[in-house]
Amino acid sequence: MGQDQNMPDDTDIVPDDEQLGQEEAYEVPQTDVHLSREFVQALQRALKDEDETLILEMLEELHAADVADILETLSSQQRRKLIELGSKGFDPEVLSEVEGEAQDDLYEHMPNDLIADAVTELDTDDAVYVIEELGDEDREEVLRALASDDRVAIEESLSYPEDSAGRLMQRDLVSVPEFWTVGQTIDYLRSENSNIPEDFYDIFVVDPGHRVVGTVPLSRVMSSKRAQTIISIMNDDPHIVDASAEQEEVAYQFTKYHLISTAVVDSAKRLVGVITVDDVVDVIEESAEADILALAGVREESGLNESFIEIVKGRFTWLFINLGTAILASVVIGLFEATIEQMVALAVLMPIVASMGGNAGTQTMTVAVRAIATKELNASNAVRILNRELMAALLNGGILALLSGLVAMIWFKSVLLGSVFAAALIVNMFFAGLSGLLIPMTLHKLDIDPAIASSVFVTTITDVIGFFAFLGLAAIFLF
Repeated sequence: MGQDQNMPDDTDIVPDDEQLGQEEAYEVPQTDVHLSREFVQALQRALKDEDETLILEMLEELHAADVADILETLSSQQRRKLIELGSKGFDPEVLSEVEGEAQDDLYEHMPNDLIADAVTELDTDDAVYVIEELGDEDREEVLRALASDDRVAIEESLSYPEDSAGRLMQRDLVSVPEFWTVGQTIDYLRSENSNIPEDFYDIFVVDPGHRVVGTVPLSRVMSSKRAQTIISIMNDDPHIVDASAEQEEVAYQFTKYHLISTAVVDSAKRLVGVITVDDVVDVIEESAEADILALAGVREESGLNESFIEIVKGRFTWLFINLGTAILASVVIGLFEATIEQMVALAVLMPIVASMGGNAGTQTMTVAVRAIATKELNASNAVRILNRELMAALLNGGILALLSGLVAMIWFKSVLLGSVFAAALIVNMFFAGLSGLLIPMTLHKLDIDPAIASSVFVTTITDVIGFFAFLGLAAIFLF
């Protein structure tokens, strides 16, 4: 891990397989090795025999992400044994790739001196991610083991809010003054003392106050004549994000403006880092995963690699809330107990009304939550979108009511019952579309994540209105 690149001084889980031979050399497959049954069996056997040499040999050719997958696949006991015997052969990036319970085991059982060595090799953003996940004592010990420049860079990044651009950015970048020529820039990049990043896309052009005045794609530098000045070939309207900006906002800007990288500046508008598209892909993936889990009332941390207790804790809250809403729907049914007793057909048809409304509400809610997340839905177009959703709900409701009403008439030989059933379905579909849009928008306005809370409210409304409309209409027109 390095610091900001400054311009030169003068510019200021499977069972063991008995058929596997213990002494047999294992050839690492080139693709999907972490999914290979044979490979995992061989690794488990090596762990059982505590064959450190074989373990290191097997892990040597693996990508860091594959090693992380293996750690997440093994049982806790096998994982700890692998960390004990093979951690000194881990690629440093394994520390930033592993997740869940496997991450806890890795950080707890891997010696801090090895973690410090790995952190030194990582990009600043990955190093910050590892450090912030450590316990307080381990974090202090690892930071003390780092070189002073690395420690300062990480501590500065940690000073920014969690999930901000300052935490996401890399400090390794290339910046040059605007009066340089292309030739000077190329010579600087090729010089042994430049200490440029391993991979980069843009060169940032800065003024004497280290404020960004432009950017130059590396390809443009390589295709321009040496005598040309950097200012003559730079983009003079660079895209810049504040270090305190939320990561999801940064990801939105990358998506909207098709960025490859962007400069990150502090409160004084000085260049402090760079965010590249590979970092943003992770944010987009994590955000999408979190929204999907939230829609089901599951915490983001409740993955397959979490412990049993964490899974139970993460899911119980919303299950308990759902229990309360289900009781509310049952109370509505209880109000019409006498009506149901007079006609059993009502009990048969009730779940259909509630289910259709719930599905319709979930469809609208899912579209609304996504539109809010991508900023496609806002105050300026809310009325138009609401009208569209209500018209769609009424049309779908009308078609489905006609079909299901005819079925109910034929099934129970009652035109009036079929009509009541169809009318209740239209009413519930209308309110499903209304609540599916208005509830996420209202929650977003109240600074409550609509992905987490919307489904409970939408389901409750569609159940309550569905039961009330159907049983209420039945009580009025059938008895």
